[in-house]
Amino acid sequence: MNAQVEAKKSGSLERYLLEKELEDLEKKKSVDGSTCLISLYIPPERQISDFVQELVNELGTATNIKSKTTRKNVQSALNSLIARLKMLPTQAPEKGLVLFCGVTEDGKMEFHNVPLVEPVRQKLYVCDSSFHTEHLREQLKEKETYGLIVMDRSAATFAFLKGKHLNVLKTIYSHIMGKHRAGGQSARRFERLIEEQAHNFMKEVGELGKKLFLEDLEEEDLKAIIIGGPGSTKEDFYKGTYLDNRVKEKVVDLIDTGYTEEEGIKELVERSANILQNLRYMEEKRIVQKFLEQLAKDTGYLTYGEREIREALQQGAVDTLILSEGLDKVRIKIQCQSCDYEEEKTLPREEVEKEEEKLAERHCPKCKSSLLSIIEKTDIVKELGELAEETGTSVEIISTDTEEGTQLLNAFGGLAAILRYKTNHS
Repeated sequence: MNAQVEAKKSGSLERYLLEKELEDLEKKKSVDGSTCLISLYIPPERQISDFVQELVNELGTATNIKSKTTRKNVQSALNSLIARLKMLPTQAPEKGLVLFCGVTEDGKMEFHNVPLVEPVRQKLYVCDSSFHTEHLREQLKEKETYGLIVMDRSAATFAFLKGKHLNVLKTIYSHIMGKHRAGGQSARRFERLIEEQAHNFMKEVGELGKKLFLEDLEEEDLKAIIIGGPGSTKEDFYKGTYLDNRVKEKVVDLIDTGYTEEEGIKELVERSANILQNLRYMEEKRIVQKFLEQLAKDTGYLTYGEREIREALQQGAVDTLILSEGLDKVRIKIQCQSCDYEEEKTLPREEVEKEEEKLAERHCPKCKSSLLSIIEKTDIVKELGELAEETGTSVEIISTDTEEGTQLLNAFGGLAAILRYKTNHS
């Protein structure tokens, strides 16, 4: 397997972890809207000592803050950052560092060292009422976009395929008259009217294509356009003067499909697999299809279900762990404060609070005390993903944007694994 594919595999979990981290950070605010939350971006291989000195200088400036509470919170955050930076190697790592620190509205001092997908491009120090995550959001942005059109004389549907997301934008209809005589018109005149309506419809398709693919989208993000549909309408449309030349230059193929509208878009994607093969959308479909093929052949080299997968991971038997990003569950660790009793369980996220209420009424099965509490909560995708990486297992996080991704979540609980060798549960 080449290095490029390996990078994509590991990047799947990295992107998921960054997305979850940003969702959490973007909810956090400072106390009373005060500017005491620090965002620090350190580019790759920069001297850490330079940033320590800058923060020391900021400590001096912070003494001028009029509000006693804000001043104290800013100074605490700066001291915390300085102490942590001094514990690091002399240079920032190959992707750089992005650190967030400050007292949030619940009164707690928080520190976050965010996992990065790409190297940090900019140096940044900001003290504000919220954390500045916009530059990290850029790392998650899918930049390559494919435009899709399926059309015949009756309808045209437009869509974008971007990364792992297929977005059907709009369908327009022609309402062209059927091929039969009406109102005593001559056949020739009637055909002319039909051709005129077809011409006007294709002109409308071209104008909408220009708007969607040029005006509503950054031109540098549009990698290519694929046009599909039954019959010869797509060829007539492409060969005519309906498309803006800048849009026409992006057309890479005309493909026959049996359908139009949304069903036609999905068919067009399937028939364009050779063009779209490097997109995450197609990669996710291939990953789940491989699992389903093994399941159909009953090879024994796969397993699914949380307990079965955990055991296979502990044995080092998993080659590829497949997890749905729709798997909204949390792994919790329960501990007794009176003895060394511990237990772990997985719950839907919305049930964690109820579990905490139940623990108040439970007694420790070992020492019978009533001091059971949850000491740790971890997103299950993160927890299993990191466990897998410890055993050298490839991890694939699958969205629900494809039919295969939806099937993984609904039919297999969002957890599946392709094995290196057969186990008792395979």
